[in-house]
Amino acid sequence: MNLKKGLRWIGLFSMLMVLLVVATGCTENIIILDPKGPIAAQQRDLMVIATILVLIIIIPVLLLTVFIVWRYRDKKGSKAKYAPNWAHSTSLELIWWSIPVVIIIILGAVTVKYTYALEPSKPIESEKEELVIQVTSLDWKWLFQYPDQDIATINHIVIPEDVPVRFEITADGPMNSFWIPQLGGQMYAMSGMAMVLYLEADESGNYWGSGANFTGRDFAKMYFDVKATSEEEFDKWVDEIKTSQPKLTQDGYEQIRLPAASEQMQFSAFPDQLFENTVNKYAASHRHHMAGSSSDSDKQHDDQLNEQHEASESNETDATHSGH
Repeated sequence: MNLKKGLRWIGLFSMLMVLLVVATGCTENIIILDPKGPIAAQQRDLMVIATILVLIIIIPVLLLTVFIVWRYRDKKGSKAKYAPNWAHSTSLELIWWSIPVVIIIILGAVTVKYTYALEPSKPIESEKEELVIQVTSLDWKWLFQYPDQDIATINHIVIPEDVPVRFEITADGPMNSFWIPQLGGQMYAMSGMAMVLYLEADESGNYWGSGANFTGRDFAKMYFDVKATSEEEFDKWVDEIKTSQPKLTQDGYEQIRLPAASEQMQFSAFPDQLFENTVNKYAASHRHHMAGSSSDSDKQHDDQLNEQHEASESNETDATHSGH
């Protein structure tokens, strides 16, 4: 019996050591817990707070489960109190109901606070002017357009550190999900819509970006490089592209959008309104849907539809009267 117990404890200890080794090895790859921007840092804080609050309940429950099983196990000479008619304890009821209720209230308040604070289309407060990057998800690659710099890239972007970046995201094909884990959460890329996501890098470095949605054969190749650098180096990078890289023509874009993986590419210019045309060709009535905003063109379009509807009703009324 002693040998069996010894082997059992050795097995349990070995399993615990294996779990610790595996968990320690995985922490190096959990880049989401190593934020490099204000948005990702707040999202990390929310996850940590939520985890701690949940552990306040889980850990005591697990410990009590082990204690009860061990304390009240069937064995000779057990000194555990035997109370077969026990059914209720007001004190215990108050403890195991009040603590979870309080934690749920705290967790709800924290979640609501961070939900509003981390609204994706909410601009990041900064003294510096934001950089706009238009993102188009293709099969199976990412096209990035810099409208103010009039350059474009495939599968890699460069951004200046400490500068808010406004990503306008759409898809010219299947729906995908745009994600730079160390800078912030995901935002869906959907045809016919332009979603807005604000991110910022606090420090220079190379970060990993990816498509986080299954889109077919080569979806695993839909990753891209993000380089955060100084504003001076960013301007130098833009100038190098403008002077050394070819222009992206409409015919060239039609070739790029064909289903195929791609290496990194750079272009010194791109067709006017390429991003807007990509959005509008999938949108009903050629309307440009921008998450969290309403443009003047949308309002004008609505006014025109209303006028046409009123005119149609007027013509039908006149025709009815003339028929009588």
